[in-house]
Amino acid sequence: MSVDDTASGGAHPWPRLTLRLPLVMLLLALVLFFFLLDLVLGSVRIPLPSVVSILMGNGSDIEAWDKIVTYIRLPKALTAVLAGAALSVSGLQMQTLFRNPLAGPSVLGISAGASLGVAMVMLASGSAANAFAIRQLGLGGSWLIVISATLGAACVLLVVLAIAVRIKDNIVLLIVGIMVGNMTVSLISIWQYFSEPEEIQDYLIWTFGSLGGVLGNQLWVLAAVIGIGLLVSFAASKSLNVMLLGENYARSLGMSTFYVRVTVIAATSLLAGSVTGFCGPIGFIGIAVPHLTRSILDTSDHRFLMPGACLMGALVMLVCDIIAQMPGSQTTLPINAVTALIGSPVVIWVIMKNRNLKSSFS
Repeated sequence: MSVDDTASGGAHPWPRLTLRLPLVMLLLALVLFFFLLDLVLGSVRIPLPSVVSILMGNGSDIEAWDKIVTYIRLPKALTAVLAGAALSVSGLQMQTLFRNPLAGPSVLGISAGASLGVAMVMLASGSAANAFAIRQLGLGGSWLIVISATLGAACVLLVVLAIAVRIKDNIVLLIVGIMVGNMTVSLISIWQYFSEPEEIQDYLIWTFGSLGGVLGNQLWVLAAVIGIGLLVSFAASKSLNVMLLGENYARSLGMSTFYVRVTVIAATSLLAGSVTGFCGPIGFIGIAVPHLTRSILDTSDHRFLMPGACLMGALVMLVCDIIAQMPGSQTTLPINAVTALIGSPVVIWVIMKNRNLKSSFS
């Protein structure tokens, strides 16, 4: 189904839209299944009945299993769901706003700004030992990383919004955003060049991404910020449908394209910036999952793409987390390496299947 059915006021859009509901429900069931599977598998395999008993608050016969599920695997799985949903929705919005199939949550340099904030802390910490402690030990150090990443993303966001006020063309804004991101990456590279090797190594470890460092109050803060970002994104679904038909058409309907642009950029910044701050820069999910969602749901209607992208992003991230922790092994792979292995083939598959990707943005 095309977005024309929604935006042009077709006579009977809802019977066709309801055909997507079983697919959305199937995605929800798969998310629940892999969520439980993520709690079961790992270096220590915990039987599913014991996991369910722990989740119900009844505990298990082995006390160690309670602690593993409650304090390690459950927060990590919840973080995977939140991060996957946030990155997927932010990528979907960027692709729609700029009508560019290669746009992602980092296209405006928001993630690069967060990385610059972290680099300022970890590469200017005075010693590698301090940098490692900031990232790995203690609540205070972790919050310092989160706050620095948030401030870095916010600075870049302010620059982009200031440019958006003056530039009315989304394509020009896209190019400017990419250039701002490139300048930010260049500053990080220069900083790394003059840093100690141990500091560079610790910073690189952070860039690998991790879902296991978000615990306690941090998880609640991450959930709250992502929740706000998702609410704003869902509220913009109808506007994004109209934007697919072109800015001139949107203006003819009396829509403020500037307001839509600022709203989408702000929501994307909340989603992508928070995930980068708490989990590190996680790539490919924001680019690959929106395409995968469009192919499965066979629609450009954001009323279904938004929840579909949330569920698909959570599903893909859970699968990546299961692969990263290598069930039965003590080794944990960097989450970025796994998402790239999954994300790249998905993008290639979409390109091969839909030779003309512009059809999804018209």
